Amino acid sequence: MTTVFIISAPSGSGKSTLVERLFATEPGLMFSVSYTTRAPRGCEVDGESYRFITRAEFEQRIARDEFLEWAEVFGNYYGTHRSILDEARAAGRDLVLDIDVQGARQLTKKIPEAVTIFILPPSRQILKERLRARGQDREEVMERRLRDAAEEIRNYQKYDYVLINREVEESGAVLSAIVRAERVRRTRIEDQIRPILDTFQA
Repeated sequence: MTTVFIISAPSGSGKSTLVERLFATEPGLMFSVSYTTRAPRGCEVDGESYRFITRAEFEQRIARDEFLEWAEVFGNYYGTHRSILDEARAAGRDLVLDIDVQGARQLTKKIPEAVTIFILPPSRQILKERLRARGQDREEVMERRLRDAAEEIRNYQKYDYVLINREVEESGAVLSAIVRAERVRRTRIEDQIRPILDTFQA
């Protein structure tokens, strides 16, 4: 049984770093590589960070209903292809999706049993400092990200878990603990329990 983990956060909250740490500590996970129409940044590699496609191709895929969810953010499309869930199930892995609030809303309608996790920055000021430290955005873009963050944060109550990312080591440990706990809760380790119960049958 594949458990789907949806992780959302305002841009600059440290989500990517925490997801990297999660994959380094927890086995049996598969990352959902989103499709996007934006240009690659820095060292991003096609097929690893995102699948980079043209706007026309993305819209063709929308028309063919290929996405589990999709949204337009800052003038670019982002989406999760339907095939990734089948791939995770076939591989016997749990699926981790790094998607925004819009995408999470769409996806939980289709996969209501998904586990949702919202990563929250400690404050607006700290988020602004982190965005500035990344050095990826012009000042006006950064201010727009902060405005959008205020809107996204209002949705935190719709998530199963809220993780305040004050310190990376601690937050990484909490995220791993959530995944481990949900794996036990979801499967109830039936394959291990059933033989024990059988020994009690008269």
